[in-house]
Amino acid sequence: MKATIPSRQFILFLFAGGLAAAVNFGSRIALSHWMDYVPSIIIAYLLGMMSAFMLNKLFVFSEARNRLHNQVMWFILINLVAVAQTIVISLLLARWLLPAIGVDFHNETIAHSIGIVVPVITSYLGHKRFSFRT
Repeated sequence: MKATIPSRQFILFLFAGGLAAAVNFGSRIALSHWMDYVPSIIIAYLLGMMSAFMLNKLFVFSEARNRLHNQVMWFILINLVAVAQTIVISLLLARWLLPAIGVDFHNETIAHSIGIVVPVITSYLGHKRFSFRT
């Protein structure tokens, strides 16, 4: 069985996404000192999304030929789906699954970190196909 090596573009997407996820994750922790969990996830996600757009446009999909307003529109739509995935996964884990298996330490942090990772593949495919078409 031959292993498939991920493309350079996908590796760059993961790197850009990792940096944007760090912005998302870190800002959610900071925001949680002043607001509830779900609003802090949403605002943190928006900060991460702005970082992700700039990194992806400049370094991952720099060959994109579609217009900027189309890139922004598709980027937002794809990320709205991703934020819904992030919230659903984060809430399911933090409120039900982690307590059910006896985890009672930093549930929201653990759940949110997993929730951020879930939409990686769907986002890459969506951005490659729609946001940053070549």
